Amino acid sequence: MQLVCPACAAKNRVPDARLRDAPKCGKCGQALMAAEPATLNDASLPAFIAGTQLPVLVDFWATWCGPCQTMAPQFAAAARQAPEIRFAKVDSDAAAQASAHYAIRSIPTLLLFKDGREIARHSGAMPATQILAWARAALAGAG
Repeated sequence: MQLVCPACAAKNRVPDARLRDAPKCGKCGQALMAAEPATLNDASLPAFIAGTQLPVLVDFWATWCGPCQTMAPQFAAAARQAPEIRFAKVDSDAAAQASAHYAIRSIPTLLLFKDGREIARHSGAMPATQILAWARAALAGAG
């Protein structure tokens, strides 16, 4: 399994059987499978999506957005419950290029990627159970 380090963007190969053994980046030593969402930006998001073989669920949010703040702990809870999906957060104000590239028109917006391409999108806050149900249904439908 190939995983991109959210801290330094280095590509790491991790045997599938070792994914639950708290693998660390071979370059910087940071956790590759942390239970909390990774914080990404304009520079790190494309490499993370393209180089991570697990599905990636990205939350586009902003500090001033009330629904984003309400959903943040729910998104974190969902990340703790679904190690088979990599969770990431992107501040849409700080990452204007990524927001424009993915046509983010409202926040919070969730984008689900599989094999480096977007397979599903949802705008609006959701509780953790609904985030997981939505993501797993989209992944099941994507084959």
